[in-house]
Amino acid sequence: TATMKSELHPSVKTCTSSESVLATVRGAKSPEASVYLSNRGNSIRQQQGILQAGFAHYGANRYDIDNPNVSQLTVSLCFPMQLTRSDMLHVDPALLQYGDWRGHTFLREAVAEFLTHYCHSPKLLKADNVVVMNGCSALFSCIAAVICDPKDAILIPSPFYGAITEDVQLYSDVKLFHAPLESEDGNEDGRLFHLTVSKLEEAMQRAKQEGVNIRAIILVNPHNPLAEIYTPNEMLSFLQFAKRCIHAIIDEVYMLTVFDESVTFHSVLSLESLPDPQRTHIMWGLSKDFAMAGNRIGTLYTENQDLVEALTKLGSFHGVTGTSQHQVAQLLQDREWISKEFLPENRRRLKAAHRYLTDELQTMDIHYLDSSATLYVWADFRKFLRSPSFEEELYMWRCFLKHNVVLSCGQAFSCCTPGWFRIVFADQQDHLQLGLSLSIQE
Repeated sequence: TATMKSELHPSVKTCTSSESVLATVRGAKSPEASVYLSNRGNSIRQQQGILQAGFAHYGANRYDIDNPNVSQLTVSLCFPMQLTRSDMLHVDPALLQYGDWRGHTFLREAVAEFLTHYCHSPKLLKADNVVVMNGCSALFSCIAAVICDPKDAILIPSPFYGAITEDVQLYSDVKLFHAPLESEDGNEDGRLFHLTVSKLEEAMQRAKQEGVNIRAIILVNPHNPLAEIYTPNEMLSFLQFAKRCIHAIIDEVYMLTVFDESVTFHSVLSLESLPDPQRTHIMWGLSKDFAMAGNRIGTLYTENQDLVEALTKLGSFHGVTGTSQHQVAQLLQDREWISKEFLPENRRRLKAAHRYLTDELQTMDIHYLDSSATLYVWADFRKFLRSPSFEEELYMWRCFLKHNVVLSCGQAFSCCTPGWFRIVFADQQDHLQLGLSLSIQE
């Protein structure tokens, strides 16, 4: 009703506007409905968000000297050379046969040992609580399918990594319900886009008023795109909030990207106890920490065996090749190389690249959120907009894209305020320099 709309928090109204603009963008470029497809098939075919459009542009215009391109995609400053070792490339005949749809036992054991060590778990994690699928997107999709019914919703603070919308919706018809975070200095603690339990409470109350059934909450730590690292006390408060009989899906895919020695990331798995172990599920993968997005391996750790059994039924649709599982298990077991060679060098290079980008942003008087982890910076381009609107933000994004500079604009992350962009810095300095120079020209 008109009365309900007038009572919406300003940030909620702004987020609604952002979603409307994004829907217009998708609709304008959607293909005509096909007579060969069902309504659901046509809906899937017509999905085309800003992140997907940027990915398509990147794929068609990959960087080389004659065709400069700065990507918003995950890139690496350190290639895990261990993957070329002879034992990594070994092919045992058993690896070519059907395996356990949760993942081969040897890989689940390697993942449990790896997470026990690098997440600083106070107890040994169990291989029986590990599920392996072809990427974290597959895990999001399958988890949504087995803990939600169609039209149910999952609560998520916004901004957030926009592809999660498709992850939970395309197969399962599950929606994301946003808990908008503020971009202004009006927050009581002065931290921009800062998540608090009160903001989650407000979103849950709004969902109740709108008749939306919330079945879970997704928390990303370190955050994408904000790069914020939540403290153990903050995560505990969020998990206590979720204890009201909703699941907590914790995405820790950037956990090893902390490049500031004075900052420590605390995994949920490091906590002595969880408020609701049966409804707390932790995701991790190799795409960011090891720059191995093409290997398509995501892992889930959960003590809920009902969930494990349900996910196993879907495993045949989302399995990982036996040879890839062997390769990853060998990699994760080489703890000495990971700890003494790969991680220190990767962190050193990330820190140097972050310093270069932020120094350049400061020179251009572009504000950004200070960060100590991940591969990107959340930067404020609002002063460059001709008017404070998502249409103007989209125009700026297209101008960047025209010059082969792929920055992801805020509405791709359902940001409530137009003018914020995510800039990936995990690349060679000459590539960053070129991309920044092209951006300035525009």
